[in-house]
Amino acid sequence: MEHVIAGLLRDFEQGKMTRRQLIQSLALSVTAASAVGAAPVAAAVAPGAGGKGFKATTVNHISYQVADYGRTRDFYADLLGMGVKNDDGRQCYLTFGETFIIPRKPRQEAAQTPRVDHFAITIESFDKPAVFEELKRRGLEPREDQESYHVKDPDGFDLQISSKDMKA
Repeated sequence: MEHVIAGLLRDFEQGKMTRRQLIQSLALSVTAASAVGAAPVAAAVAPGAGGKGFKATTVNHISYQVADYGRTRDFYADLLGMGVKNDDGRQCYLTFGETFIIPRKPRQEAAQTPRVDHFAITIESFDKPAVFEELKRRGLEPREDQESYHVKDPDGFDLQISSKDMKA
């Protein structure tokens, strides 16, 4: 699943698909994964068990910067019935099922091309110190953020590895 998401994000950033196509493809991927009985996103075991990594359980959320924050928020709420939470005028959580997306105004006031900011994967048995140590062991540079860590994937995408307690 991570490979699929990375490919979709790469295609979007290279202009091979529109934002709408990206969101539709991501939603379809998540739906397909959950339709097979919440199949693991990545085959791995708990940290420390032979150093093979973690067991992903779901896509926690996707955060992306948009050209018109209000229009994007209203589009998803109106079209797909997504719940709007924590709306601060710059970003909100658009909730559906057990996941959410976070449309955000660009960090800089200057016009910016819409882009995926990061995506978060929830892992099973999130033990914060053990997760940190495993990420460091792999040569990654984990950045702490609430009940999670951010790292860069091989293509430079910001991957947030999250606890199941990190919710909208």
